[in-house]
Amino acid sequence: MDAAFPTFDAAVGPAALQGLLAMGGLIVAIGAQNALVLRQGLARSHVGVVVAVCTLSDWWLTAAGVYGLGRLIVDSPLALQVFRFGGAAFLAMYAARAARRAWQGAAAGLVAAGPAERLGPTLAAVLAMTYLNPHVYLDTVVLMGTLGAQHDGLARLAFVGGAGAASALWFSTLGFGAAAAARWLRHPQVWRAIDAVVAGVMAWMAVQLAAKPLL
Repeated sequence: MDAAFPTFDAAVGPAALQGLLAMGGLIVAIGAQNALVLRQGLARSHVGVVVAVCTLSDWWLTAAGVYGLGRLIVDSPLALQVFRFGGAAFLAMYAARAARRAWQGAAAGLVAAGPAERLGPTLAAVLAMTYLNPHVYLDTVVLMGTLGAQHDGLARLAFVGGAGAASALWFSTLGFGAAAAARWLRHPQVWRAIDAVVAGVMAWMAVQLAAKPLL
């Protein structure tokens, strides 16, 4: 019984670290979800709710992938096509909205310069950005699921915990860090620049997704 403990300790630590680093490398990039967290953080609007939803969603999607869902998606050509073309349409729509905000500037109702948006629409937006974006599934369910499934027992659980810790750290930094810097970032020109970059990245991702298979 005692001899099993060194093996347990040796497996759990590296698994947790792998989950932390792998998830960190995947989520630290400009994307629809990160752009929304940044925007809410700069506006100081429902930041805690947005951070919590993004973190918990990453956590449970990673767990689902690690415990079998990732393999089901990879093995289904229909599911991959749905993610491909449905996701491309979603990203194109988001790019168009961001481009419109960048073009119209303060007249478009930038939330940093006006009243905070209600919780309902904000929650609907973050859920859409999370669960209608195919890259979320490819990253958290398929890729993280493949990595995590290589571990066994508590080491697999530690991998999921490490991935969740990375999400919590990143989204908290992005949301609350942006809120702390909001007084320097309230100028409409900054919002227009952010939206212009987001529009370009989302449009590029939509084209890439529609032009070639996911895997």
